Amino acid sequence: MVNLDEIKGPEILKEFGPEELRNISGQIRQRIIDVVSKNGGHLASNLGVVELTVAMHSVFSSPQDKVVWDVGHQCYAHKLLTGRQKEFETLRKYKGLSGFPKTSESKHDIVETGHSSTSLSAAMGLALAREQKGENHEIIAVIGDGALSGGMALEALNHIGHLNKKIIVVLNDNEMSISKNVGALANYLARIRTEPVYQKLRSDAEFLMKRIPAIGGRMAFAADRIKDSLKYLVLPGVFFEELGFTYLGPVSGHDISALRQYFQRAKRLDGPLLVHAITEKGKGYHPAEKSPARFHGTGPFILENGEGKTGSEGKSFTSCFSDIICEMGEKDEKIVAITAAMPDGTGLNEFSKRFPNRFFDVGIAEQHGVTLAAGMARGGLKPVVAIYSTFLQRAYDQIIHDVCLPNLPVIFAIDRAGLVGADGETHQGLFDLSFLRHIPNMTILAPRDQGEMEKMFAWAHEYSGPVAIRYPRGSLPKVPLNSDHPIVEGKGEILRSGKDILILGSGSMVWEGYQVAELLENKGYSVGVADLRFIKPLDQKLLKDWVEDVSMVVTLEENYLAGGMGSGILEIMSRMKVEKPTLNLGFPDRFVSHGSIDELLRENGLDVENMADRIEEFWVSSSKNQKKKESGYGEKIRPFARTKRAFFFKK
Repeated sequence: MVNLDEIKGPEILKEFGPEELRNISGQIRQRIIDVVSKNGGHLASNLGVVELTVAMHSVFSSPQDKVVWDVGHQCYAHKLLTGRQKEFETLRKYKGLSGFPKTSESKHDIVETGHSSTSLSAAMGLALAREQKGENHEIIAVIGDGALSGGMALEALNHIGHLNKKIIVVLNDNEMSISKNVGALANYLARIRTEPVYQKLRSDAEFLMKRIPAIGGRMAFAADRIKDSLKYLVLPGVFFEELGFTYLGPVSGHDISALRQYFQRAKRLDGPLLVHAITEKGKGYHPAEKSPARFHGTGPFILENGEGKTGSEGKSFTSCFSDIICEMGEKDEKIVAITAAMPDGTGLNEFSKRFPNRFFDVGIAEQHGVTLAAGMARGGLKPVVAIYSTFLQRAYDQIIHDVCLPNLPVIFAIDRAGLVGADGETHQGLFDLSFLRHIPNMTILAPRDQGEMEKMFAWAHEYSGPVAIRYPRGSLPKVPLNSDHPIVEGKGEILRSGKDILILGSGSMVWEGYQVAELLENKGYSVGVADLRFIKPLDQKLLKDWVEDVSMVVTLEENYLAGGMGSGILEIMSRMKVEKPTLNLGFPDRFVSHGSIDELLRENGLDVENMADRIEEFWVSSSKNQKKKESGYGEKIRPFARTKRAFFFKK
């Protein structure tokens, strides 16, 4: 039997028979389990598509044939079959293999992806490019049943059927995306899984009729003419055929021989096709089969029993939110909660159990979820939309037009704001301050600890307009910076005083700023720290009163510098004609790859030690510039280094 490590590319699979392919599938499954148990990752979804991936690569010819993965968190077997076995041990590690398709890694990764419901649109674009260039190759889009419920996927299905281009859609139907699928389309696919009557009935009838001497062929032809009537009676799969697709299936996604037959048939046919494969999420690893949602995205675990390797690191911001919204729900019957297919990840599971009639999972439909909340607010309810920062991007238009324009009281609980770590570029929550801050009527807060989080949600509950409360992934600070100051709109809080440097932070960076201040204090600097609390509106009085009394200002944020909190502070300082050397510390103008949060902070100069060094360096540089100015030199003051984001303002 061939060893997995001997496979340098997928083309060799064409030489193997079913038994060898099953053996390779077993090796792949074990390799995935071994590596994910050490590194963490998306386990259940990857175990569910092992045979599907092997069968697909044994029939199609990647990279000439283009395989486009939807979301991409099920591409581990694909990576192992396309020459990345040696690097697979580095999966999701800093500078190692990405957990998603990445075009810079391999020519077999056709499209970079990480968000749901995009594969069909990308495949359609590739098909049109193929036609324009006169090329001849297959385009295969692999999409899950959860992703298929997304509006963008349905738009693409409609367009593909309309243009009638050759695209093979592989529907990986495992009955769930992250949490259990919801909605009419999910119910519809469930009927197809349980009622594959038409294919059996039709094939049996054709077989029997063709065996009748002399007239059998004509009878089969006549029967074919009434197949449309038959399929409307017994086959729910007609939905796809009405959209213009040839529907093939359902077929077991773990039967390599059957899958190969379906894929070979799809290659021979013209026009859009949909191969419907039924798979089991977590296949081959009992803990993942039993709890697929838990093993959708997991940290390192003990191989023998699936239990996490690391103990609890303390209460997380997400679990804190879970407690808060349940308490809000107890006190106010108008509180309703909305999620886009992630009740587990956003901490809404407990709310859904306690208040099932006030909980709404809209599926992978962030746009719909936000406008649904707008409608609820118009009707007198108090909706809370719990969503990851990276997924909130998908509902940007709805936030502007449907919530902020009419100034409706919708609370956005923005989880995973800032770095998320190993999931990489597509999942880092580093954009939300920049894309929310400039929207009229939007108010933005960021809690530094549990006490602040509780006060902020209580304040937001009473507020009459849109409010976004952003908080990071992971545990609450071990040392909370407790305060008795109430939340007042647009007001920050001074946590420690200093005469030389004032550090302005928000949310997760407040505690980091406090540690930076202590490091600098040990070097002889007098450093103050303020928690702005509100990123919008910013506390103009605090900025004017406190900034004027120090020699230098530093802003800290877990967001991109462009358009973020620091930019807002500079805008206010400019309007107030406050002339102070100001150093903005945040993420530079490049996508942040995968790795641990500590590694990524260090890489971008945002760990405590690096920030202290950068502040001290800027202090020295700005002091020299000030001396030149006072001595009459350097009439035109310039920042000492562009990368330091230094800004000076002259009256």
